[in-house]
Amino acid sequence: MLLNRAIILLNFVAISLAERPCAQRIYQSSDKNIVCVCNSTYCDDIEPIRDIPYGNAVFYTSSLSGKRFERSSTLISEGFSSSDVTITIDGRKTYQSIIGFGGAFTDAAGINLRSLSEETQRNLLETYFGENGIEYSIARVPIASTDFSTREYSYAESAGDFNMDKFKLAEEDYKYKIPYILSARNLTEHNLLLYASPWSAPAWMKENGHMKGGGALMGDVNGKYYQSYATYLVKFFEEYAKHGIPFWGMTLQNEPSSGALPFYKWQTMFFSAPMQRDFVKVTLGPMLKRNNVTKELKVMTLDDNRFALPSWADIIFNDNEAAKYVDGVAVHWYLDGLIPASVLTTTHNRHPDKFILATEACAGVFFGHGPILGDWYRAEEYAVNIIEDLNHFAAGWTDWNMCLNEQGGPNWVANFVDSPIIVNATSDEFYKQPMFYAMGHFSKFFKRDAVRVNTAVTGSKGVLATAFTYKGRRIVALVNTVSSSIGIAVNDATTSHHLHLIVEPHSVVTVLWDKQ
Repeated sequence: MLLNRAIILLNFVAISLAERPCAQRIYQSSDKNIVCVCNSTYCDDIEPIRDIPYGNAVFYTSSLSGKRFERSSTLISEGFSSSDVTITIDGRKTYQSIIGFGGAFTDAAGINLRSLSEETQRNLLETYFGENGIEYSIARVPIASTDFSTREYSYAESAGDFNMDKFKLAEEDYKYKIPYILSARNLTEHNLLLYASPWSAPAWMKENGHMKGGGALMGDVNGKYYQSYATYLVKFFEEYAKHGIPFWGMTLQNEPSSGALPFYKWQTMFFSAPMQRDFVKVTLGPMLKRNNVTKELKVMTLDDNRFALPSWADIIFNDNEAAKYVDGVAVHWYLDGLIPASVLTTTHNRHPDKFILATEACAGVFFGHGPILGDWYRAEEYAVNIIEDLNHFAAGWTDWNMCLNEQGGPNWVANFVDSPIIVNATSDEFYKQPMFYAMGHFSKFFKRDAVRVNTAVTGSKGVLATAFTYKGRRIVALVNTVSSSIGIAVNDATTSHHLHLIVEPHSVVTVLWDKQ
């Protein structure tokens, strides 16, 4: 095996680091807690992938040791091979297509962006959305306020305004969301898919009289409060359209299960699966389809942790009328350690014409509350979760706040969490966490409409992998979660070719090659 590894090493050629490499800063007296520092004049980047020489594969590595998108190449050989871990991909068996990867334009993200100089703001947006960044292709936009706002607010504050005559966007939309969404759309050449999510109806429409805390809409399902709420949602899309911002999709309610908790600390609303089914088929769905702004919206149900699957999806999609108006299932990651990813596959198998999209995730929620600068293991959690979701029919994955301050906010109820980018407004700089690079190993390389192919991994249990094809190009993403280097053989069953590489301890790697 040592001789084999020596031969493999001869096949590796270091091509280059990023065009502008990571400006490292070490935290917590550990050479493993590394962030990449960006400011008004400098930010590390990664060049777009263009031609890959025939007979070669390129691979990018980010690792606990400090590598960030380090690019190397290896040779492709005929036939099959094996190693400590063998990954075999087979393009003859295909599954779901990619919708995209991204994050959320929360008020907190906008507040932190606005705290930076214009030049530093530009670098932050470009590192997420630009062709030399990680090329986010989807983004989530809250409808009105969330816990990651500085206050509770809705767009209809006048009680009894059932026709929404006084509907208006908030100051936060104009200062913290719309300008940055427009910039991101320009950076993606208008290829950014936006979807919106409501946390709560206006307080006067809820049973408890507050946006925070448990409670459903007042009255019977599809009664006057439900009719008015549907109008409220449609008006949101109409107002954003006036500012040149079209939406691709929406979720029906953020984490509707939390609305059953009477003393929930921030904005929420109870909306069970039967309630959503009846609301969308009778009131909201037809209203969306009648409106030129919203008629093409992709509507997603659940938008909550996957413990509710597959039964939640069954309730919606087994009703033919409701199913006409709902296109997919949105899932959050917070209880994934308790619920196996196989429930996603079960949901897909029961409803194969509906997509699954991961719509919220963040670290620092339960343990190690808030940001930990430079923490690699949170990046590893991201990579593992993304691969598991993709291998169980998720069509994409969405992070939560795109940037937060060093406390993990602002958040009006002190629910501080971590983010792939942490902003230091005092120094006019921001820190790209390892989670940022974990996201980029997927968002940069797994293009929209890339198709998942069959992937079999044998050997070490510490390696997870997924594979896709896009216009003849093979893309394999893998994560090594153990504390030793591992030899990897990747076999392409479609063309009977293979390649070898050695992956570092605790690393994320993306490998790309063109059909041989």
